[in-house]
Amino acid sequence: MALATPAGAFELSWPAECTLGETCHIQQYFDHDASPAATDFTCGTLSYDGHDGTDIALISRAEMSEGIAVLSAAPGVVKGTRDGVQDFVPFTKGKECGNGVVIDHADGWQTQYCHMRRGSVLVRPGDTVATGAKLGLVGQSGMADFPHVHLTVRHNGTKIDPFEPEPTAACATTPGPDLWAAPVPYEPGGFFAAGFTAAVPTFVEIRAGLPTHPLPANAPGLVLWAYVFGGRAGDELQFSITGPQGNLLKTSATLEKTQAQLFRANGKRRVDPAWPAGLYQGTITLMRAGTKIDQIASEVQITP
Repeated sequence: MALATPAGAFELSWPAECTLGETCHIQQYFDHDASPAATDFTCGTLSYDGHDGTDIALISRAEMSEGIAVLSAAPGVVKGTRDGVQDFVPFTKGKECGNGVVIDHADGWQTQYCHMRRGSVLVRPGDTVATGAKLGLVGQSGMADFPHVHLTVRHNGTKIDPFEPEPTAACATTPGPDLWAAPVPYEPGGFFAAGFTAAVPTFVEIRAGLPTHPLPANAPGLVLWAYVFGGRAGDELQFSITGPQGNLLKTSATLEKTQAQLFRANGKRRVDPAWPAGLYQGTITLMRAGTKIDQIASEVQITP
C-alpha cells in the first residue's frame, strides 16, 4: 500500500524558518545503502552510514545565534521533549539527538526534531501543535558537528525518507511521490558562504560566520575563500577576482576527496606598495564532471 497518495494522506511542511538554498541547505539525506557505504535517494554521496533523517544546516554559528525557529512539519500531539543539553560540546551517550521534540501524527506517523538550541524548546508533552508551530530554535546539541536540525520521519515505527518514502532499487533520477507538501529541490552540493580576507582564514573562523570587511590598501594579501558542502573527489573549484584595473586572478583547484564540508581559498600577495583603491569582486564556481553545480560571489572595498 502506498505511503504517500496524490491526495496527501500525510504531508510535511518545511521544518525550519529558513530559505533552502539561501539561508540553509540540506547537508545530509537519509542513507539508502545497507552496506557500510552510504548513498542518498539519488545515489549521490550526501549521506553517511546509517543516517536516518534529513539534516537542514544553517550557514554558520552566527546565523544560529540570531535564532532560527524549528517548525512542526505537520499537525499533531507532542509525545516527548528534551532540553538542557549544552551546544558545541561532546555528546553524552544516549543523548545523540541533543535537545529535541517528538510529535505524534495520525495513522502511525511520527516526526522527531534533533540538535535544538539549549533552553529554546517551547513545547511540552501533551501539547497539540499545528503545522508551522514553533517548537524551538536550531542548535548544535548532541551528536552535531554544525548547527542544524535533524528531521526523522517514522511510520508505524519504521524510519522513512521523506524524499523517497517507497524506496526502489533504482536511483531517483526522476523523482517519484514524496512526502513534501511543496517541492523541495535536491542540492547535489554547493556553497554556504564566501568572502574576502587579508590572509587565509581558519575553518573555525569560517564556520563561525566570517564577515567581509573593507581592507586597507596596505593589506598583505587579497584572499577569496569559499565554504563548500557536499564536495566530491574530482570536483573543480574555479576562482576569479577582478579589481579596478581588471582581472587579478583566475585559477582553479581540484578536490582530492569527498567531504561533507570544506573550505578552499585563493588569492594574491601584495607586491606593490599598495593595492589600487576601489571595488574588488570575486566569483567561485563549483564544477562537477563539466557541469556547473553552484556559483557564489563576494566583493570587498579596498580603501586608500
